[in-house]
Amino acid sequence: MLMKDLKHFKKVGDYHKLARIAAPEHPLISLVDYSQVQYPSNIEALRWKQDYYTLGLKRNVAHKLFYGQQEYDFDEGVMTFVAPQQVMSLENNPNIRGQKPSGWLLLVHPDFLWNTPLAKQIRRYDFFGYAVNEALFLSEKEEQMMLDLFKAIQREYQSKIDKFSQKIIVSQVVLLLNYAERFYERQFITRKISNHQVLDRLEDVLSAYFTGERLLEKGLPTVQYVADRLHLSPNYLSGMLKSLTGQSTQQHIHDKLIEKAKEQLSTTSLSVSEVAYRLGFEHPASFTKLFRNKTKMSPLAFRKAFK
Repeated sequence: MLMKDLKHFKKVGDYHKLARIAAPEHPLISLVDYSQVQYPSNIEALRWKQDYYTLGLKRNVAHKLFYGQQEYDFDEGVMTFVAPQQVMSLENNPNIRGQKPSGWLLLVHPDFLWNTPLAKQIRRYDFFGYAVNEALFLSEKEEQMMLDLFKAIQREYQSKIDKFSQKIIVSQVVLLLNYAERFYERQFITRKISNHQVLDRLEDVLSAYFTGERLLEKGLPTVQYVADRLHLSPNYLSGMLKSLTGQSTQQHIHDKLIEKAKEQLSTTSLSVSEVAYRLGFEHPASFTKLFRNKTKMSPLAFRKAFK
């Protein structure tokens, strides 16, 4: 029977059953040898969501991973990061033929992180939330470093559990995530498609929005709108912009807004309220506050400087 319905994997052990491997040694954390995974023949008909985190370090992947509605870009990378509650599916990868998959999957249930700082902090790692996903590529040295951390985590949960076990394993997971964050930031800068091209496209998107009628019709552009126009996720776009310019997408939108506001204040006789409405603000006071925060002067003071 084809598995067309959305499946819900609540436990780490549920993945072990899907992959047809032995039950996990620990109910909340497991390191899976990917070369031993044997998905059912109808795996491509399956969609699922899971209640645990998956950190993958894989090569020769026989399937393409779809994370939400987007393909996880695996062309350059070897590491993947999947958060709980994301809908996933697999499709055959025609680029991999006759090569045996290899690597590791670290499965971590959020309950394992209970009562540790990582329980709240893990979601701050942007690579868990990308809607347009890009695997992390690593040098051989970096890949070995990550593998050593995976194996250290496995050794610890395979040892006799004591009051220190959770703390030690969580600290190793934190170290692994921090290295991934460092390597991803480098990847933002060195990735094959120039990020500076994205900056140019961002400028075009904002210029078109601010010079058209959208401000009056829709109000200020949202981060989601800009990201959608650039075919990137909000988190990915903001992370990339932060690494290049030190500013988030929202800050870039505000900069463009202030540029447009200065133009209208210096070249028209519109009142401050009229300028605010034309720029998509429902309340002129909100416009004045933002303008003052950005320029250190009020809109009226800026206008007087041109008289």
